[in-house]
Amino acid sequence: MEYLFYLATGLFTGLLSGLLGVGGGLIMVPVLSFIFTDLGFPVAYIMQMALGTSLAVIIFTSVASSRAHHSHQNVDWSIVKNIALGIMLGAFLGSLIAAKFDAGLLKVLFVIYTFIVTFQILSDYTPNPSRILPSKAILNLAGVFIGCVSSFVGIGGGTLSVPFLVYCNINTKSAIGTSSAIGLPIALAGAFGYVVSGLHISHLPTYSLGFVYLPAFAIIATASLVSAPLGAVLVQKLSVKKLKKIFALLLIIIGCKMLLGLISV
Repeated sequence: MEYLFYLATGLFTGLLSGLLGVGGGLIMVPVLSFIFTDLGFPVAYIMQMALGTSLAVIIFTSVASSRAHHSHQNVDWSIVKNIALGIMLGAFLGSLIAAKFDAGLLKVLFVIYTFIVTFQILSDYTPNPSRILPSKAILNLAGVFIGCVSSFVGIGGGTLSVPFLVYCNINTKSAIGTSSAIGLPIALAGAFGYVVSGLHISHLPTYSLGFVYLPAFAIIATASLVSAPLGAVLVQKLSVKKLKKIFALLLIIIGCKMLLGLISV
């Protein structure tokens, strides 16, 4: 049964990646944590495994999504190039730090971040696009922050990088496309950090590579490769604002479910 959940999660997160420039981690992490709990994985490492597996999947969703956005000329590769070093440094360090955290604390941080994103979407807050892009040094500093936070919550950084790029006067479609490409260095460095952090732990489930659970990774990544290009096509035709509202309502449900799980522990 968990394989069907992996398949559905992959199709949905790939679609989200193409539509909104997010890697789908805000959906994958809670779904994986629920499944891993039911499978009896070590409680102390369930969140780390959910985060690591999510970031590993985002490697593929970001590639598929950014290729599709590139075909529509919505990716500013100069921004990706200038922010990549800071993004990778922040994501790698963030994953190493998060791997040492208590799984319950990581879940609390994830729930808090989920509600922050939900409030941002429902309030329709958009930064005033009155600035130009900062220097490469400032971009990399912003990248360190975006990468670090993304590793802590297992996301491709779209909920951070899209508002940042809009604030820097990048139009929304280009911000979404560029964000999908920025997700690749975040996912590569973050997933690598979770793999390295978990390699020395002997009692992780079979078929784990560090904190990446390979069966979930393989199925979700494959499914997302199918649906991500479709999302990038649909974003040209659908109302992004309406899609974000639906996404926000889904996040409320997920966040409340995780919060209830924390309270009941």
